[in-house]
Amino acid sequence: MKTKNLIFDLDGTLWDSRATIIKIWNKVLGKHQLIQKELKPEDMDQYMGLLAHDIVKDIIPGISDLQAQKLLSEIVGEENKILHLEGGILYDGVEETLKNLANTYSLFIVSNCQDGYIESFLDYYQFSDLFVDFESHGRTKKNKSENIQLLMERNYLSAEDTLYIGDTQTDYDSATSNGLPFIFCKYGFGKLTNPLYEPAILSFSQVGLRVTDITK
Repeated sequence: MKTKNLIFDLDGTLWDSRATIIKIWNKVLGKHQLIQKELKPEDMDQYMGLLAHDIVKDIIPGISDLQAQKLLSEIVGEENKILHLEGGILYDGVEETLKNLANTYSLFIVSNCQDGYIESFLDYYQFSDLFVDFESHGRTKKNKSENIQLLMERNYLSAEDTLYIGDTQTDYDSATSNGLPFIFCKYGFGKLTNPLYEPAILSFSQVGLRVTDITK
């Protein structure tokens, strides 16, 4: 297999936006008196990579679908605005490694985030020129596996020359359901059912080496 295309997850893989978005969640939920104490960045670890609707339903048990949707609209609007201004924290080696990878591979992003979130990431760090295309749940309302398939079809990618890089079991399941090799980011927010899974990386700068290993 000769890898030509790399599809990345975003949260827990390329950046950590918890410190920025937690302020927004506390502001909105506090305004509506829906939490008794403020959330901390680490409280969001278990939710990173999940659908925002499911996060709200878990944080606020018993909330109606309609109320959850109204809250999400408010949160999403604030997140996209603030992330453009404050961004998140890039993991070590991301900028340099992405620029190097873009010289050899076509780069893509598929994330379970809201519409506008990936755009905020790309705009804040001026990475738009590094990525060919991206897709999100917020734009399509599809799950990650379906969005990977959609992006692959749109860009004429094949499973024989494409792989996915992410940090959660959902990422793994979504990649393998599309026949894609998967690289696990151990430094991210998630864990895999198989704790000994390989190929895995401890830092983003190792991505290139693992891609090379897979293609041997």
